[in-house]
Amino acid sequence: MKKILFIICLIVPCIAMAQKTRSTAWHLSIPEVTVYGQRPMKEIGAQVTKFDSVALKENIALSMADVLTFNSAIFVKNYGRATLSTVAFRGTSPSHTQVSWNGMKINNPMLGMTDFSTIPSYFIDDASLLHGTSSVNETGGGLGGAVKLSTKPAEAEGFGMHFVQGIGSFKTFDEFLRLTYGNEHWQTSTRVVYSSSPNDYKYRNHDKKENIYDEDMNIIDQYYPIERNRSGSFKDFHFLQEVYYNTRKGDRLGFNAWYINSNRELAMLTVDHGDETDFENRQREQTFRSLLSWDHLREDWKLGAKAGYIYTWVGYDYKRDLGNGIMAHMTRSRSHINTFYGQVDGEYYLGKKWLFTANLSLHQHVVESEDKNILRQDGNKAIVGYRKGRPELSGSVSAKWKPIDRLGLSVVFREDMFGKEWTPIIPAFFIDGVISQKGNIMAKASVSRNFRFPTLNDLYFLPGGNPDLKKESGWTYDAGLSFAVGKEGVYSLSGSVNWFESYVKDWIIWLPTTKGFFSPDNIKDVHAYGVELKADLNVALAKDWQLGLNGTFSWTPSINEGEPRTPADQSVGKQLPYVPEYSSTVTGRLTWRSWSFLYKWCYYSERYTMSSNDISLTGKLPPYFMSNVTLEKGLSFKWADLSLKGTINNLFNEEYLSVLSRPMPGINFEVFIGITPKWGKKK
Repeated sequence: MKKILFIICLIVPCIAMAQKTRSTAWHLSIPEVTVYGQRPMKEIGAQVTKFDSVALKENIALSMADVLTFNSAIFVKNYGRATLSTVAFRGTSPSHTQVSWNGMKINNPMLGMTDFSTIPSYFIDDASLLHGTSSVNETGGGLGGAVKLSTKPAEAEGFGMHFVQGIGSFKTFDEFLRLTYGNEHWQTSTRVVYSSSPNDYKYRNHDKKENIYDEDMNIIDQYYPIERNRSGSFKDFHFLQEVYYNTRKGDRLGFNAWYINSNRELAMLTVDHGDETDFENRQREQTFRSLLSWDHLREDWKLGAKAGYIYTWVGYDYKRDLGNGIMAHMTRSRSHINTFYGQVDGEYYLGKKWLFTANLSLHQHVVESEDKNILRQDGNKAIVGYRKGRPELSGSVSAKWKPIDRLGLSVVFREDMFGKEWTPIIPAFFIDGVISQKGNIMAKASVSRNFRFPTLNDLYFLPGGNPDLKKESGWTYDAGLSFAVGKEGVYSLSGSVNWFESYVKDWIIWLPTTKGFFSPDNIKDVHAYGVELKADLNVALAKDWQLGLNGTFSWTPSINEGEPRTPADQSVGKQLPYVPEYSSTVTGRLTWRSWSFLYKWCYYSERYTMSSNDISLTGKLPPYFMSNVTLEKGLSFKWADLSLKGTINNLFNEEYLSVLSRPMPGINFEVFIGITPKWGKKK
């Protein structure tokens, strides 16, 4: 806290000095209303949510998990900052969401999911959600949908630098540096993020009770104790290097390299009664992602090729004190993942009414997963795990047709191969049309089939893997309406309402066995359906005053409709665990000249922790809402532009859990100072 006060003392004189200089206005742009007769043919019938740069670059402490939490209606299952964060897209599981970075899938082939807490939002320039059927345009396996993440050239002229220092509660430090250089042909960018914290916030432990005694040692009252988050420290380092070359004759080359080094403790549960010094629970990760790309552009056609490589090393160590002061390994797990990637794609426009596309991609995974600390009956240690390789081939062709400006139709055919097994043809059909040009009212509808193969852990993990698992399959249906009205430079208002329904057969779930370990099986048929709403409003209130509001709402029943596994199976007809039926977000931004005030709010309804929805054992997680506010001031000097920002997270000190027995922080604070020198620019 002393360091935060010190930073505030530095900020105040800077603001006073800045009043003597011409300040740089902070603008909230009022976009012109989209005319759907000129909409991109690639997006015919697709349900897409795009995130603007303001949301992505709000502050360096945010991960993509935070961006998704406050800017979309999908549920982010969060274990706390710098801990596992996964998404439940339209009532599905995290492994049903496909995630790509610059076109290359980054889902962990062992687990099938992506940890969004390891993706700094400052490393992403474009992000979008492809809901349900729309994911078939990009990839297979997205039974819930897909998340597209990408970077792009900085469009720099000469040398540039941007640095941000963040200091927050719990001795949290965040640093971001970006160096850029650009000219007519070359664009280079170097980005670095480093975050660290003991992460020892206080919380009220509702899983424990302390007694209050009178003088005769009679219990006269009880209370929930205030405790600290124990063993939850983290140190995360990210480095991203980009180089782009544009010949200005229709050819573009790109190189991206992203390195991650993460060292995180896994915090103790609220039900743990032991001493934190008696054990160590730590996960370390090193990941390197690289990508080469080439695009050949002509007026009516485009050809592209990509080649990439991903290496991930994950080490998990669990140690305990044996009672003699010596820490002994209970678990010593090591995983090595190598992924080789290649892709070719093409587009061809036939006049203004037809667009044909084709895509072929290959991901070759080579995985080694070992636990090097398993005790055998003879008392010696054995290495247990698996070493497997699996190719994943995916190809698609599509035809998009606009017979008239107000009507568009699209058909996609995709086929996937995992290992030696092929899916049947995966069809998807899309249609959209402008119902009324007044208000730009558009209707959309789509239907698609999809498949998802078991992950490598599902098949081969020891103990428990099931090599006889079947692939999951399903049908998804979408329909919706959207509108957009406004006056350029004055206001814009847009919104949409979408209905979806999906049926997934042979849903894979891990269950306990009589042998004392968990094993996966195809036991569920899931029916997920619901409604998604979205609205955006931007208004120029008065001179220099601008207001932006956007909100989302989702109603997502996700019901197990399979047959009872045993007479005691209580899960049939119940909501899937950790899937809220309702979720909502609201974001408001008010700007005046170089001042900006931001308010963010999100809400999740109750979540069951068991597939039976039984609340007698572990109960259910109560609904909660979250409010964050940010105040930002932009300053302009002859030598640099400065930004000063203060953020309050969990404004109303909400006591909540996102995951059972995982405490979350109460109200906390962050301060950020950013500087952009004006090198070589006119003063």
